[in-house]
Amino acid sequence: MSPLAYRRFLKMHGAGNAIVVLDLRGTSIRVTPAEARAIAADPHSRFDQLMVVHDPVSPGTDAFMRIYNTDGSESGACGNGTRCVGYALLDDPAMARPAENGSLTLETKAGLVAVKRITDRSFTVDMGQPRLRWDEIPLAEPFPDTRRIELQVGPIDDPILHSPAAVSMGNPHAIFFVEQDPDAYDLGRIGPLLEAHPIFPERANISIAQVTGRDTIKLRVWERGAGLTLACGTAACATAVAASRLRLIGRSARIALPGGELAIEWRADDHVLMTGPVFLEGEGSFAPELFTGIEG
Repeated sequence: MSPLAYRRFLKMHGAGNAIVVLDLRGTSIRVTPAEARAIAADPHSRFDQLMVVHDPVSPGTDAFMRIYNTDGSESGACGNGTRCVGYALLDDPAMARPAENGSLTLETKAGLVAVKRITDRSFTVDMGQPRLRWDEIPLAEPFPDTRRIELQVGPIDDPILHSPAAVSMGNPHAIFFVEQDPDAYDLGRIGPLLEAHPIFPERANISIAQVTGRDTIKLRVWERGAGLTLACGTAACATAVAASRLRLIGRSARIALPGGELAIEWRADDHVLMTGPVFLEGEGSFAPELFTGIEG
C-alpha cells in the first residue's frame, strides 16, 4: 500500500489556479512522479499544482515545499500555490503552527520565499529576484538582451506571435506582448509547441499579454507541465517584470487572468511581490486504490 493512502489533503485555489496541499512533515515520505500523476487524474484531487509540505531544511525556515505539475514533473516556484500553503500553515487547524505576525519563510528547490497574511483570505508572497540572464533562465543559446528574444510563430514575413521576453521566476517564462485581446490567440495549440521548443532546455511557461492601461495587463498562460490554466502567479510576476523592462508599465501592475486578479510589485531592491486571494474548497483523503499498480 502506498504511504500516501488515507493521507489528508486540502483542495484550494488561488485566482482559479487549482491547488492541492499535502502535509508530509514529520515523515520521510516522498511523492513520486507516478503518484503525482495519479492524484492529478482523480476528480476528487485534480490540481494544477500539488504543493507538498516537508520539514524545514535550512535554519530559520518554516517548511520545505516540493511542487508537482500534473505530468509529475517538479517546478521550482508556484506563487498561487505558495499563498495556499501560507493559509494552510497559518490557519488550517490540523496544519497550523504558531508564526510571528502571520508571516512564514518557506523554501523550495529554487530558493526562499516569504509569505505574509494581508487579510483572512489574501496573502503576499515575496517571490525573490527575477533572473534575466540567458543562462539563468535558461535559454539554449546566448541572448545579450532577454527583453526580446528571437522566436516566432507563423510565417517569417507575417508571424502570428514574435519576439517574446524571457524571464525566470524560479521557472522559465516566455511572454509575448500583443496589441489585441489575448483570447484571440489559440494558446491551446501554440502553448505546447512553444513549451517544448529547443530554445528552452528546461521547457517554459508560455504567456500572451496585452497591456490595457498604465498599470493593468490582461494575461493568458500555458503552464509548463500543466497546460492552459486559469491563473499562474509566477507568469504574472514574470510578465510585470518584462513589461517594466520594456517601459510598457512602471514597476507595479494589476494582472487580470481568467481566474482572477493578482497585484504585482517589482520593488527597488529587485524583489517581486505578489498579492492575491486564496480559497479553501474542502479537504479529503487519498483512497488506497488510487495508487494501485504504482511502485514506490
